Amino acid sequence: MFARCLAIAAIPVLYRDTYKKCSHNDNPVHKDIYQALLSQCNLDSSQLKIIWDLVGPKGQGTVTRTNFYKTLALVAWAQQGKSVSDKLFDTFTGDEYPSPKINDLSSVVNLKLKLFVEEVPSISSYEKIIEIDTVTVQLVPEKKGLFLKYSEYLVCSKRFNTKVTRRYNDFVALQELLLSRFPYRLVPSLPPKKIIMNDTQFLEERTRGLQRWLTLVCRHPVLCHDSIMAFFLTDEGADLQHRIRNVFKKIPDEFMTSDVAATAKELLPSDNSQIAINRENIRTLVNIVGRLKQNVDSLVEQCHLSARDIEDMSSQLKNVSGMNIGTHWSNFASMSNELHVISQTTLSRADTEQRIVCEKLALLYDILVSYKELCERLEKGLAYDHQVALSKMLALKKKKLQGAIRGVDSETVEQLEAKMLAQENIISSIDLRTDFSLYCVHMETQLVFAYLGTMPSIFASFIDLRTKTQFEVLDLWRNLQSQFCTLQKGDANGIGKK
Repeated sequence: MFARCLAIAAIPVLYRDTYKKCSHNDNPVHKDIYQALLSQCNLDSSQLKIIWDLVGPKGQGTVTRTNFYKTLALVAWAQQGKSVSDKLFDTFTGDEYPSPKINDLSSVVNLKLKLFVEEVPSISSYEKIIEIDTVTVQLVPEKKGLFLKYSEYLVCSKRFNTKVTRRYNDFVALQELLLSRFPYRLVPSLPPKKIIMNDTQFLEERTRGLQRWLTLVCRHPVLCHDSIMAFFLTDEGADLQHRIRNVFKKIPDEFMTSDVAATAKELLPSDNSQIAINRENIRTLVNIVGRLKQNVDSLVEQCHLSARDIEDMSSQLKNVSGMNIGTHWSNFASMSNELHVISQTTLSRADTEQRIVCEKLALLYDILVSYKELCERLEKGLAYDHQVALSKMLALKKKKLQGAIRGVDSETVEQLEAKMLAQENIISSIDLRTDFSLYCVHMETQLVFAYLGTMPSIFASFIDLRTKTQFEVLDLWRNLQSQFCTLQKGDANGIGKK
């Protein structure tokens, strides 16, 4: 209802400025910040309670922009001595909503910095990262579509306690929006839309890839708090890929809404050379972890192939045991059963290794590749833009110098100086973005190292599983060996006799 009321009168600039100070990255205002704002409005507790009940935090403990603006209007009317009520909007006839008198907001801004800006550096361990959310992606068995069949995925979020159905193109839309909203953050690449392999294997691998991708973005300490992620994980409407693009198509990038965009340089380490060193180390680790991933994947695949071969041996021996060509050949039936057990045990342990070792190693590899892609985006984007801007400024200065030598008129000189001033503003803006991007890369580096901390436990699990599997299967083979020895002691001359 209030959304219609907004059209009646203009929104004061004060409303937008205050919302910007209270909002983190243009998201709904946190309840603690909202309460701190109300405490600066010089109203008694009874008036504040009425405002809180009317337009205060709901659901997840935040206040939307609409209700925030409504709050400021109600505060202004309360300060004028009017009785606080929703009806004030119905009877208002002015050209612009009234502006409240609010005390110094520095305490409110400091609280916001404490709640959000200092929150990211604290995510320094994998244990804290996994507390953010747990998501699962499961392939829906039945394909949909009347003519062109497509697959759907059931997406579950522990944080939001939701279960929603998504298509692959919904993930594509989300990734595009995240790249636009967070150009200086780790936004991994999605698994491919289609590669050459049988459909079942492709869908299984893509489902695992989507699971890893969504896990990384949902556990990202910055991305996870954005309204784009909440929309993707909670919205239950149809045709999500188009609606999510329409809802968030005009949302500015993180630099435009960040509270630290103008002061990012001050938050960087004093020694920037360490950032470059970390970047090179991670680039090297991409190749190392990639090779390790290939090695472990190959070993697990060998287990799957071995299990299938042993199962085939079991089937063939079962066929032999049913042939009436020897007294003791019927013992091949028990051997067939033992081989079947070995096959199933090997297959089961390989699946466990796939889940516990391969997927965790793949998750680590995905975030390392994502970091490498981020650095490449910055080098091709900001670094290139900065070089172009400097080249244009150099060209303008050269033109001005040549004009001074030739004695051009003052109007031409003024035009050149105006262009140079505009170019200086562009360079200044790019410099701020560069500092902010370095700050983001610094934070993303810490995030990557938190994931790298899982490597010892991954390979400890690998060794533990391999050891247990080898001993378990060895016992089964020894049991089979004893049965085979018994078979050999039978009457070999009985073959072919009735």
